[in-house]
Amino acid sequence: MKQVLVVFVAMMSIGTTLVAAADKLTEADFYKLETFKTPDGVLLEAGGLQFLPGDRLAVSTRRGEIYLVDNVLADDVKQVKFTRFAHGLHEVLGIAWRDGWLYATQRCEVSRLKDTDNDGVADLIETVADDWGITGDYHEYAFGSKFDKDNNLWVTFCLTGSFTSNAKYRGWCVRVTPDGQVIPTCSGIRSPGGMGANHVGDMFYTDNQGPWNGTCSLKHLAVGSFQGHPDGNKWYSITNAIGPRPADPKSDSRMLVEAKKIPELMPPAILFPYKKMGQSAAGIVCDTTAGKFGPFQNQLFVSDQSHSTLMRCYLEKVNGRYQGACFPFRQSFASGTLVQEFAPNGTMLVGGTNRGWGSRGSQPGALERLTWTGKVPFEVHEMHVKPDGFELTFTEPVDPVTAADPKSYKLETYTYIYQAAYGSPEVDQTTPTIERVEVANDRRNVRLFVTGLQEGHVHEFHLDALRSATGLPLLHAEAYYTLNYIPAK
Repeated sequence: MKQVLVVFVAMMSIGTTLVAAADKLTEADFYKLETFKTPDGVLLEAGGLQFLPGDRLAVSTRRGEIYLVDNVLADDVKQVKFTRFAHGLHEVLGIAWRDGWLYATQRCEVSRLKDTDNDGVADLIETVADDWGITGDYHEYAFGSKFDKDNNLWVTFCLTGSFTSNAKYRGWCVRVTPDGQVIPTCSGIRSPGGMGANHVGDMFYTDNQGPWNGTCSLKHLAVGSFQGHPDGNKWYSITNAIGPRPADPKSDSRMLVEAKKIPELMPPAILFPYKKMGQSAAGIVCDTTAGKFGPFQNQLFVSDQSHSTLMRCYLEKVNGRYQGACFPFRQSFASGTLVQEFAPNGTMLVGGTNRGWGSRGSQPGALERLTWTGKVPFEVHEMHVKPDGFELTFTEPVDPVTAADPKSYKLETYTYIYQAAYGSPEVDQTTPTIERVEVANDRRNVRLFVTGLQEGHVHEFHLDALRSATGLPLLHAEAYYTLNYIPAK
């Protein structure tokens, strides 16, 4: 009997040790982060990334240079080799490859570059499109996308000083066709930080906290939409491409209140709670790697320049419009994360800059790679809103005891003032009640029945008490769902 007791105690001790070890798992156990050394004398403030044939990476910089980088997928990061392809450009914040040309979005134009004599340096640069204005203000950025299914590039223009529209189409999104035509596409943009398409080709951009933006957000660039900042709407007077000028919103209101009055107004798909999820939302990339980057196929990864992080975003459509949840994903990048690109082997390349704004990553610029280790983290995989609550899916089976307990879920809601003043505090706080929980037979799906859902509010979850079937805590226990619309069924 004593021997049995000793064995039982020993097994309990081993189990306790395993759980304790599991509690110490970090992001690095699942996603390995490595930093490339840039050449001496080169300040690589990366603003655009594009893989070229032969696994060569093109990197554009805020300082107007483009580098070609070889061996970025080699086992040893020290094997990387940089070659300057072009210089003298104007703050290139977007590059794309098509038919042997490298397209570059500058402040003043979309250009295309080619190396005609194969010496590794661009010797032919052509203007593709430049039908927009600049005043010389430092904040008049232009962000470019990859090519869409119609071979168009999308370009978003920051407002002058990020407050006013003092030049043509400042605060707009346009599409640039293959023959160089500029098509006005959306209005209402304030201060974009990056662009990217989801897995079905719908285009999104990130906007940043400021006037008419209570916090940073991810927004869907639906053709003809008004994204919320009215100062650039003066340019409806020179185009009828997307119809008449929408009504101006009322300041000191709420986004959903105004959206019900202004049909063109597109509420943000995801709000990033300020400081909790970052302060400067930036680049967007969709995981279309077919599982090479882990279990998050077709989800978006959004960088935050200030916090030097990556966030993960799950989107769904309710009432025909996108909304969804954001989750922490990876921190500790060397500089302010600004742009991401997936390699053919599923590795993510990340470029960054602190640009003088400052960032948690202490380096002025960086090029890094993020690689899935093959281990699956215990995470909330998806969140779906229901008429009476939420359905959560997980990457691993959950422990049915902790998952079935309503006390394992902490939930609060809040929204932001939609106003001409800069930013907004969290307002209109509520505390919905989780009445009961149902755990599916596969233990990967959990249904929360909630009283007190709030349209137009962020629903902030803290799930620290949840455990996986093997006793693991969630790698990230926070989730933020932007609930614009409650489905009817």
